[in-house]
Amino acid sequence: GGHILTNSHVVTNATEMIVMLADGTRHNAQLVGSDPKTDLAVIRLTPPPKGLPSVVFGDSDKVEVGEWVVAIGAPQAIQKSVTQGIISGMHRTGISDPTDYQDFLQTDAPINPGNSGGPLLNLYGQVIGVNAAIATASGGFEGIGFTIPSNIAVYVAKALIQSGKIER
Repeated sequence: GGHILTNSHVVTNATEMIVMLADGTRHNAQLVGSDPKTDLAVIRLTPPPKGLPSVVFGDSDKVEVGEWVVAIGAPQAIQKSVTQGIISGMHRTGISDPTDYQDFLQTDAPINPGNSGGPLLNLYGQVIGVNAAIATASGGFEGIGFTIPSNIAVYVAKALIQSGKIER
């Protein structure tokens, strides 16, 4: 228990991790494992608090272009923000480092700094992606966001929890 899935770039080079939950409580966390190639990481609250809420993952292979989605995060450090949009595209590659493994879902749900590592949910409340990046000239959101599909995220998270790394 107490595991949190986020982006690798969010926790890279962290010397100390403190997670603030929605109820305002703060908890120490430790890195379980990180996979820069997929930009995913798992951290664990230590000790895990009782009654920690969890999410349900949906099947990202069943997502369709035009499907409504919501993104949750803390853009520009504004806590508990929810934005909405649609799935704009599937199987996007070459977004950041060309050597990374990429198969992004594209969305027009506003994603800004602070949304990284947060969930993209379908209208059933299932996590279908982990928000990771935006295409931008200005540094702010311009209508093109990218999320790591839930099926990839779940596979990577299970491997990181089991062994702390991804075998390739």
